[in-house]
Amino acid sequence: MENPAPQPAAEDVLAVFDGLDDPREPLATIEVADRVGCTTRAAYGTLDALAERGELGSKRIGARARAWWRPSDADGPSPERPGEDRSFPSTRDRSVIERILEASPVSIVVVDPSGDISFANERAEKTLGLERDEITSRTYRQREWHITYDDGTPVPVEEHPVTRVLETGEPDYGFEHWIELPDGTERWLSSNSAPVLDGDGTVEYVVVGFEDATSLKEREDKLTSDQRRVLDFRSEASFARFLGAADGEVRIDVDEVVTLADGTALQYVTASGIATRALVEVFERQSAVLDVRLVSSTAERSRVEVRVGGPTLSKVFDDLGGKVTSLLRYGDDGTPVLTGELPGDVDPRTVIQAARRVYPDAELVAQELRYTPRLLRDVVEEALTDRQFAALRTAYYGGYFETPRTSTGDELADQLGVTRQTFNQHLRKAQRTVFEQLLEASGEEAR
Repeated sequence: MENPAPQPAAEDVLAVFDGLDDPREPLATIEVADRVGCTTRAAYGTLDALAERGELGSKRIGARARAWWRPSDADGPSPERPGEDRSFPSTRDRSVIERILEASPVSIVVVDPSGDISFANERAEKTLGLERDEITSRTYRQREWHITYDDGTPVPVEEHPVTRVLETGEPDYGFEHWIELPDGTERWLSSNSAPVLDGDGTVEYVVVGFEDATSLKEREDKLTSDQRRVLDFRSEASFARFLGAADGEVRIDVDEVVTLADGTALQYVTASGIATRALVEVFERQSAVLDVRLVSSTAERSRVEVRVGGPTLSKVFDDLGGKVTSLLRYGDDGTPVLTGELPGDVDPRTVIQAARRVYPDAELVAQELRYTPRLLRDVVEEALTDRQFAALRTAYYGGYFETPRTSTGDELADQLGVTRQTFNQHLRKAQRTVFEQLLEASGEEAR
């Protein structure tokens, strides 16, 4: 493997320009290399370093070449070769600007009116997975960028934000798109594009700042949509006691399951078609049940709080990230079923096996996948601690917010195994978070 050619000394390169009749005359990299007797790559390294120090000016000419010259602050802007496009500012101002852009935590590229990308900072290299000279050898319009909308449709050139800025002279904010990187991975980028105008209002450059928002996109997708698997079970052992205690058609829904720190769980159940006393007695006779508390009752329905310490179907679904929605309802064919929901990626065989450990005769009779919007609860659950979320659910399903209250703060605190003061603290923080997520216009916490 050959060693790279040594770079020429800075003073030798500067001597080339100082020996010209006009040191401000631009020279291409290859011209400098010929005069100092080195390779183009070696000359470029020294020239670039001198430009960083403000001792040389530089601009891109054509797709890959660069011109260099000795700046003269007193004489104003350096001359341009005929037919050259205006490019990035030169002299020390250029050096300062580039150093500022390099320090930016945001990926930045600069596009000139011809569509060529004349500058890219280090952050842009990392985001796009390309070397700087690869970025600046392209135009913003090239197909190689593989830019698409969320549905996979390619972004037409006329809808590209840089096109709009060049046409209107107005900034374009909040453009989002997918881009395929050289290694085949896809990233979701969010960009803002703004023009740099000359004294006549003509667009001299378009500055594009962009960020990799892939993780935010994935989280947004997760929070706004989900696939749920709805399962119907039949179990005579599960239904017999409730059916035997009911006078007619009965329905028993599970409103919520709150798993506590000690491994037990509170199940909030609403039943209709069965007397309150009979409902409580059926639950009390179940071996997994530790306690039953009546929360509220009317002539039509009753709500009870059931504390369980052993395996139940409601607990099985809760442990798998789902929930039992009805312990007992009547299916389309008029037969009783237990209905529950699971995340779409959970293998139904897992819950079938667990269900049969509770009721050996449990049988899966129907299932379907549903596309279900995920609403405020998902955002709130992520923002709260486990104890805050447990306090909020226990208070709501325990009737703490009803008038009159069907559960006192002391009763709910006792169920959670905390003091009344601690319960109140958790509940107040949880309530504040709910209101912030619901009412804050920025929605920052939800993104």
